[in-house]
Amino acid sequence: MDSGVLALPSKQCLPMSFSDLAAAADQAVVQLRTRQNKLSKSGRRQVTGEGLGSAFVYDPSGKLLTNYHVIADATEILVAFKDGRELSAKVLGSDAPTDVAVLQVDGVGLPALRLGSSEQIRVGDWVLAIGNPFGLSHTVSAGIVSAKERTISELDGLEDGVGYADFLQTDASINPGNSGGPLIDLGGSVIGISTAIRAHSNNIGFAIPIDMVRELLPALVSVGKIRRAALGVTVDNVSTADMKRLHSTSLTGAVVRAVQRGGPAERAGIQVDDIVVAFDGRPITRPERLQWVASMAGVGHVASVKLVRGAKTMELRAALVDLADIVDSDPQESESE
Repeated sequence: MDSGVLALPSKQCLPMSFSDLAAAADQAVVQLRTRQNKLSKSGRRQVTGEGLGSAFVYDPSGKLLTNYHVIADATEILVAFKDGRELSAKVLGSDAPTDVAVLQVDGVGLPALRLGSSEQIRVGDWVLAIGNPFGLSHTVSAGIVSAKERTISELDGLEDGVGYADFLQTDASINPGNSGGPLIDLGGSVIGISTAIRAHSNNIGFAIPIDMVRELLPALVSVGKIRRAALGVTVDNVSTADMKRLHSTSLTGAVVRAVQRGGPAERAGIQVDDIVVAFDGRPITRPERLQWVASMAGVGHVASVKLVRGAKTMELRAALVDLADIVDSDPQESESE
């Protein structure tokens, strides 16, 4: 083989049909119908809004996953199964910054989908999206994982309030009404929750990685919400200009642009222009990764922060605080920007 020519995998057999997989998985996918009600001055209940979306059962005891924006402000949630059953649902827990919600219906032995691994899925792998686009119930579309680790800045038309993003991109058709439905692999496991489309584009959809959802589930089910921790820094991608200015040898990591006065990072000795490369032993390849792992580490947790400062690599320890206690006033910003 000529030098430099890629050695590509040999041709593999593609599935002749997705019908068996779709038929099995579709039993656990439901249509959500929501209503927003309010009481009039006369005391009569008035419907002020209605919505449609998707969800899926992940626990046979009646627990479902969907998007937060599908059920936000809903006073009534109705779940319609493919077999014709209709059940009322209540919200067990929700988290607007990740656009995830957990619902509960009364049921035993419901058909449920397995939660897979979004970390293991690869760009180019086949996936199916199941949902209710434009109210067309139980619609199945096939495609591939087009990209991973898409950020908020790369999306257009994402719901307001979403603050944590590590999206899977797919060309499986996702449209309004698909939100909250599962994105599944060929083994029938859920690897993402369909959540957004890119405005004014065709066949570009996004899903919340299921590994992110897994980290949220214990608190959402037991407490109903997420209490986030904070390090107290503003971080950014390492640019080529940063590499030259800071004498760095890599674009990997999260460069510190600002440090909150009196916050955990300042007390630990973290400075502007430090490049964070690991957090509690977990590699940090980009700022979004640091934002996520720090937020989920736990309030009061003493984290190990590995960073590069000029020619030195050091490890500092920072006691994290509640994100709600971090204010935006008076950060220490770099004067060399």
